[in-house]
Amino acid sequence: MSATAGQADGVRSPADRFGIEPDMVVMEMGYDDDVDEDLRDALAERCGELEDEDTDEVVDAVLLWYRDGDGDLFDLLTNALGPLADTGVVWLLTPKAGRDGHVEPSEVSESAQTAGLQQTSTVNAGKDWTAARLVSPRGTKKK
Repeated sequence: MSATAGQADGVRSPADRFGIEPDMVVMEMGYDDDVDEDLRDALAERCGELEDEDTDEVVDAVLLWYRDGDGDLFDLLTNALGPLADTGVVWLLTPKAGRDGHVEPSEVSESAQTAGLQQTSTVNAGKDWTAARLVSPRGTKKK
């Protein structure tokens, strides 16, 4: 089934839910063997490929897989902002409640705010993952 046919049936693909468009540059951080491969495949199919965190390109979106114990979330969010376009978005993917590595929503909120980001929505990102959409507040310019 094509994305267009799915949209006609009212079913949105993961790429639609994440706002990923063809030819967008999407960087991935925090990849490990526990990520949702179906989600990754759907997003890569839409944008072409996922760039690794060493890319020199300006990116339209960052997929940041983060689990409790992966290091300081503020530092990782700050690193994600470096290559991000002014209108870009960070998708912070964390394990759902009850899963290994679950991150409390208060930690996400506090770390995002400290990094100068605000959470605008949360989406179901698969069986084991939740994604928080983080953006720079309107009118904020990167330095």
